[in-house]
Amino acid sequence: ERRHRCGACGKMFKKSSHLRNHARTHTGERPFPCRECGKSFNSQANLLRHHLTHTGERPHECPECHKRFAQTSTLRQHLQVHLRKFPHRCPECGLRFHRPHRLLLHRSHHTGEYPYKCSQCPRSFLLRRLLDVHLLGH
Repeated sequence: ERRHRCGACGKMFKKSSHLRNHARTHTGERPFPCRECGKSFNSQANLLRHHLTHTGERPHECPECHKRFAQTSTLRQHLQVHLRKFPHRCPECGLRFHRPHRLLLHRSHHTGEYPYKCSQCPRSFLLRRLLDVHLLGH
């Protein structure tokens, strides 16, 4: 429940410490200076986040491409790239694909379904056109 109200804008907060940090956005107070560069921040959390720019630490890893980020917000923003580029997700293993037919091909690895069987050898295929191409080689 949010029971702490900002007197300046009316925004509500669950914790008084959050209200205190927020109130500094109205007053301009920035009591947390960076020892490296002198830039000041309105909260300890923002200072710690900023400190990563000096250390080069990137603790947040993208599960899709393993790129690393200093901030969770930057990782979240980056993940949208994967969701837009690869919207088709395999329900078995979570892999994502750009095109739906690529997902269909991939899923056959889980199901073992290859419905198009070659009449001249033991091979079978997920898609008819793949069987047709294969038959050209016989």
